[in-house]
Amino acid sequence: MQKRQFNRAPAMRDVAQAAGVSAQTVSRVLSDHPNVQEVTKRRVLAAVEELGYRRNNTARALVTGLSRTIGVVTLATNNYSRSSLALGVELAAREAGYAVNSVTSNLSTQGLTEAVSRLVQQGVDGLIIAAPLQEAARRVREITARIPTVTTDGSSGMSDELVGVDQESAVVLATNHLLGLGHRTVWHVSGPPEWSDAASRLDSWRRALEKAGREVPPELHGDWSPESGYRSGLILGRMPDVTAILVASDEMAFGVIRALTELGRRIPEDVSVVGIDDIDLAAYATPPLTTVRQSFEDTGRRAVFHLLEQIENPEAEHTHQVVEPTLVIRKSTAPPPSV
Repeated sequence: MQKRQFNRAPAMRDVAQAAGVSAQTVSRVLSDHPNVQEVTKRRVLAAVEELGYRRNNTARALVTGLSRTIGVVTLATNNYSRSSLALGVELAAREAGYAVNSVTSNLSTQGLTEAVSRLVQQGVDGLIIAAPLQEAARRVREITARIPTVTTDGSSGMSDELVGVDQESAVVLATNHLLGLGHRTVWHVSGPPEWSDAASRLDSWRRALEKAGREVPPELHGDWSPESGYRSGLILGRMPDVTAILVASDEMAFGVIRALTELGRRIPEDVSVVGIDDIDLAAYATPPLTTVRQSFEDTGRRAVFHLLEQIENPEAEHTHQVVEPTLVIRKSTAPPPSV
């Protein structure tokens, strides 16, 4: 095929002329229409490659009503789980031929609803909301009533479709592991109470202790940061009766371990510590952290698959996908000193 030179970007009509077909046929090939002969398809695709033609997504959106763009809302934080989940979304969307438009929100109903509204107004084909603020659920559902939406992190009130890890199972695994080692009870450093995941973990911890007939001590609250875990650790480390601590995230657990160590409490000889997440650094903590694994990148990928099913098949049944967590036992847990 003779290579043509253009002083502008090649258009669909140029591809049609080079392939010896109509512009309508080119459109059918690029839209993967079934009623196109294989020889014609190959000729058109060869012309596309030869000319370096790139589809105009704006024009395509006018025809199909789809922008091939997914909107993602996350909370403004440098938390490991947010970045890992966003990576999973980005990779899965790219593989499916979709772009990702991401916005962050502060920790408020107004901030979250404004972020969601902005993406809806920009014409994204669907939304993934990874901002589990319980109080914002009703307002977000109103805004997204006419657009496919999938939520993660336990924020089920925001949509009919949820992808996330079974938080109750995660907490039960961790709590029962510590009780099984012989600890009388388990203390808990929770995440922010307005987060759905943190609230779910807190409730599950209480129920697990009650079911085992153990005392439920008062919880401490952090904000997912190592610093907040450190502050909680300074409190718990001064209480001789504390021998087992479940921390709602690995990053907070690092802070707890630092505080306990500074106070002369040995881990795990004096105090056992369990985190939740199993981020990459957990295996390299001192000592290596026992934790409950939940793959945020995998959750992001699964959320994209569910969203694309809703976009491309609007009649599809709405479903929840709950992923089971896994307990990873390392060196930060052991029987209490008296056992």
